[in-house]
Amino acid sequence: MKFDCLNVDDVTAFDWDDGNIDKNEKKHGIKSNLIEEVFFNEPLVIAKDVKHSEYECRCVALGITDERKKLTVIFIKRKNKIRVISARYMSKKERVFYENY
Repeated sequence: MKFDCLNVDDVTAFDWDDGNIDKNEKKHGIKSNLIEEVFFNEPLVIAKDVKHSEYECRCVALGITDERKKLTVIFIKRKNKIRVISARYMSKKERVFYENY
């Protein structure tokens, strides 16, 4: 099976439900609308999470919100929708990588 989570150019929506819409706000203080902003701002760095991609392509996105907050977003792509698994502020190591990308 071919996984294509690395290309988000064809994404038309986000897949939020009662189980994941508020999860990241409760755990990390990040609202869903801020998470979505990451996918519309540059630079956006996406890498496949090989360790967790057995059945679906799980990816890690490093990006920024409109207010320049740096986030790490773990997601899967189903058809033309992004389903966020988790989001948090970038670690120091991730920030260094992102800033030098």
